[in-house]
Amino acid sequence: MRSLALFALMSTAASAQAPAQINPARMTGIVRELTSAPYQGRGPGTPGEERTIGYLAREYRALGLEPISADGSYFQSVPLVRTKLAPTTQVTIDTNAGPVALTEGQGIYVNTVRDADRVTIAKAPLVFVGYGVTAPERAWDDFKGVDLKGKIAVFLVNDPDFEAAAGEAVAGKFGGRRMTYYGRWTYKYDEAARRGAIGALIVHDTAGAGYGWETVRAPGGENYDIVRQPGDYRVALQGWLEGAAATDLFKRSGLDLTALRIAARRDDFRPVPLPGAALSVDAPVELSHVESHNVIGRIKGSGHPDETIVYGAHWDAYGIGAPDAQGKTVRQGAGDDGTGVAGVLELARLFRAGPAPDRSVVFALWTAEERGLLGSEAYAAHPLFPVSETVAVLTMDVLQTAGPAKDVVLVGNGQSELEDMLAAAAAKQGRRITPEALPERGLFYRADHFSLVRRGVPALLLMGMSGGHDLAKGGRKAGDKWLADYMKCYHQPCDDWSPKWDLRGAAQDVQLFYDIGASLANSRAWPDWREGSEFKALRAKTAAARR
Repeated sequence: MRSLALFALMSTAASAQAPAQINPARMTGIVRELTSAPYQGRGPGTPGEERTIGYLAREYRALGLEPISADGSYFQSVPLVRTKLAPTTQVTIDTNAGPVALTEGQGIYVNTVRDADRVTIAKAPLVFVGYGVTAPERAWDDFKGVDLKGKIAVFLVNDPDFEAAAGEAVAGKFGGRRMTYYGRWTYKYDEAARRGAIGALIVHDTAGAGYGWETVRAPGGENYDIVRQPGDYRVALQGWLEGAAATDLFKRSGLDLTALRIAARRDDFRPVPLPGAALSVDAPVELSHVESHNVIGRIKGSGHPDETIVYGAHWDAYGIGAPDAQGKTVRQGAGDDGTGVAGVLELARLFRAGPAPDRSVVFALWTAEERGLLGSEAYAAHPLFPVSETVAVLTMDVLQTAGPAKDVVLVGNGQSELEDMLAAAAAKQGRRITPEALPERGLFYRADHFSLVRRGVPALLLMGMSGGHDLAKGGRKAGDKWLADYMKCYHQPCDDWSPKWDLRGAAQDVQLFYDIGASLANSRAWPDWREGSEFKALRAKTAAARR
């Protein structure tokens, strides 16, 4: 009942706001501008970035948003490290049955995020840590105090219950087919680093990862990271073992990977060293440093300015790459995430058109999302406004372009009370909530809001690629077709603006975010995580800061 009362309070606060509507024509004009030739695909650290952030800053200034820098600019500097292992990199794993030489991209895919020009590991022991999950709220710990310092942690992808059969004790403990944060490869690398491992390898399988081996190895050894502070430890080598190569490696160590998969689904699982297995690599790293920028503006709250609602999208795309079948090299990122940028600018326009909100509203356009949520991570690590008093973060990453819909797709079902607010706002539009189509892909953990979620801030994500919409024209079949067509262009040059777009449905979704954000900005409500969420305990640690 608490969440219903919470939304009732916010609805009352929203009723005082002047009627305001998102304009789909303005949105399409913004995307058309950002995908024009001078922006060169909006790659961080390129001339395309300079053009992009200049345009966005002018838009913010024209809207009257408050700058966030002492020099009167809207830019938060985001220093980045770019690394690329030599394409000839070879990893050797000694085993009791003889050495195994694995070539980059064939049997193994590795990279590094360390700010160093060489990766050197000499005969580091390998330890199988199951799914590598530490989840106190689920009474689960795969590590059991194992010492990983100087060792290579070997993980299974996804969650302990992903492959569980009916009747197994673990079945449903981690949401079944719906991936939790513990299933994401980013969590596993971070957990390995927290425990002092020198390297981390994840055993790939297509079902558990949600994508095939070609997708894993596509970056070709390249990676990016933010510039880390001293003491913020990263593993020296991270990556994936191809499924058949992993099975062979375990067999050479006298272990049965299939049996260990089953054992890892029990809460009494303990880490298993791979007898005789030791990894060595000595690889040069192509290293460079890039300064990029988040673009952030604010409407300062009139009553509680330290309390903040954050709207976000990422301005970056993939820039210039290899030519496609038509010879096009610029990956414009129209849907991903030009549509989200347009949504943020429209939200800023609506808020500026009304009275000043009681709480502050921040409009954040992040850099380097496509490189690993790095712009938002830089902000979360060095926040401009207190994370403990950030009420919610509302992110748009790919909005559908096929017209009005009878539903809105909910990503990350079961996480926070914001979901009840989304359902109530959708009902006011005569729409309903549809759960995401493929929850095992963990989309909730793959967009910029997640950098603040990791610090405990409740969040909502609008993501058109999370499932086929029930379109007003053509229904679910038309929505599925739009999604299938879009995915053919995902991260490709054909993700470009088209005069055939109909952004009325995208505007509907952005309007939902306006209604929710305006309600939150003019109430004393603090939405919370649901019981069982892996983020509830994080939020509770800062409860004293929220009055």
